Amino acid sequence: MAASLNRLSSSLLAKSRGCLQPRLFHSSASQGPLRQLADEDIELMSSYQPSPLTRLSEEESMMKETVRKFAQEEVSPLVRKMDADGSIDANILQALFDNGFMSIETDPEYGGCGSTFFVANLVIEELAKIDASVSVVCDLQNTLLNTMFRNLGTKEQQDKYLPKLAQEYTGSFCLSEPESGSDAFAMKSTAKKEGSNYIINGSKSWISSAPHSGVFLIMVNAKPEDGYRGITTFIVDKDTPGLSIGKKEDKLGLRASQTASIHFDNLVVPEENILGQFGQGYKYAIQSLNEGRIGIGAQMVGLAQGCIDATVPYLLQRKQFGQRIFDFQAVSHAVAQMATEVECARLLVYNAARLREASMPFVKEAAMAKLYSSEVATRVTSKCVELMGGVGFTKDYPVEKFYRDCKIGTIYEGTSFIQLNTIAKFVGNDYASAAM
Repeated sequence: MAASLNRLSSSLLAKSRGCLQPRLFHSSASQGPLRQLADEDIELMSSYQPSPLTRLSEEESMMKETVRKFAQEEVSPLVRKMDADGSIDANILQALFDNGFMSIETDPEYGGCGSTFFVANLVIEELAKIDASVSVVCDLQNTLLNTMFRNLGTKEQQDKYLPKLAQEYTGSFCLSEPESGSDAFAMKSTAKKEGSNYIINGSKSWISSAPHSGVFLIMVNAKPEDGYRGITTFIVDKDTPGLSIGKKEDKLGLRASQTASIHFDNLVVPEENILGQFGQGYKYAIQSLNEGRIGIGAQMVGLAQGCIDATVPYLLQRKQFGQRIFDFQAVSHAVAQMATEVECARLLVYNAARLREASMPFVKEAAMAKLYSSEVATRVTSKCVELMGGVGFTKDYPVEKFYRDCKIGTIYEGTSFIQLNTIAKFVGNDYASAAM
């Protein structure tokens, strides 16, 4: 079949322009590529039905509806309080575990749902429609922590940590430092080997969920003379002597998602707590963040959609100059533009998630999804505040919170400039390869 399709593809392309040659589809019984295919190949091709990106399976639809109901009934009443308190409600956090939202892809033997990467992103999107802070807690658990343990952990490490990450506590991914943000591999934290242990010293910044995490995946350089090739990932339990949680950040948005610095003062970690291979931490970080950017894209899409959902009903109800605000052409056109951009961002995110799930190349598409969705969220939330007028600037309506929450989307898990660098590299390589 593969050989037949290859012959078909090459025959259908005209040599001069790369255009399809329609005459090849209408050849006689003795001519043309279609007549050269086996009958079973033709039957397989004719039975293929492409599926729209937004068409969900029964499992995907059920999970989406379950999360939507949970977010509206359980999360929504507490959003303002959690934002004001600067922490996620303990009952909401526990409910995320109880409903299986913190272990979407984790195997049922470890207490997880055994579902898919795409479903994880649906969960992230639906939660973000109500509260992006709750969404990001779920996002990081699924796309970074669980994924790294599932892909890199030994059987012993998986047996110990995956059940707890599924049912008991959050974990934290620790890469950034005070002097290494986008240049993540310029880290100063080190691990020095002493016998069968490593002694870790240094600090990490902007660590999400740190105040309530039970385990930390820490990237430090265990062989500085080898540069970034000495970076190694260590598993560190919260109560390990020498590990301390620093100042909690007072942030513009995502306030209920607690972010803090962490410090290592002669932190002793046994050699068996290395996750994956020694010196491969830089690869693991890149791989994890490439996947994680799809989750951030899903978060931004959900956030932008949630902001529209909170704005349009007001525009349909509020009247000025004898008519609904929505009926002014400038307003309705603005809403149409926002809805179009959000749908475009959603398609980018869904496509990247489907590619990753199919084990196909997705890095460029993930960068595009994160870049575009975060920019769309910025534009949409700003416009929604503007369309709602004075009330949009108050905490009586949720749009001001969406506006504050969205800005981090252009910063964390790779700034927009980093995404542009990644996309440009792939585009340049594609054209360079085509010219050879």
